Amino acid sequence: MPRSVNSVASRARRKKVLKQAKGYFGRRKNVWTVAKNAVDKAMQYAYRDRRNKKRTFRALWIQRINAGARLHGMSYSQFMGKVKANNIELNRKVLADLAMNHPEAFKAIVEKVK
Repeated sequence: MPRSVNSVASRARRKKVLKQAKGYFGRRKNVWTVAKNAVDKAMQYAYRDRRNKKRTFRALWIQRINAGARLHGMSYSQFMGKVKANNIELNRKVLADLAMNHPEAFKAIVEKVK
């Protein structure tokens, strides 16, 4: 009996990977072995950077809050300590947005916690 290989599934799998590699430069877009490696690496980067994005944004928010707080004579750590002590339930994302786009509202918060 001849050997049976599921070439329909194999072709579908290759086609899926080559579709994911669309837009890559050179042989990475159309040669199966090169494209497979490129797509695998891209997926690793995507997985890693979905986690790194959270860290990066938190760091950005902290910088913005620090800049806003220093305009009113406080450091970031003093400001956040007083925000927590006064039970103000605003997270860093909202505080950073206020410091950046609504300085008068941020000033009101700073005056409240001083």
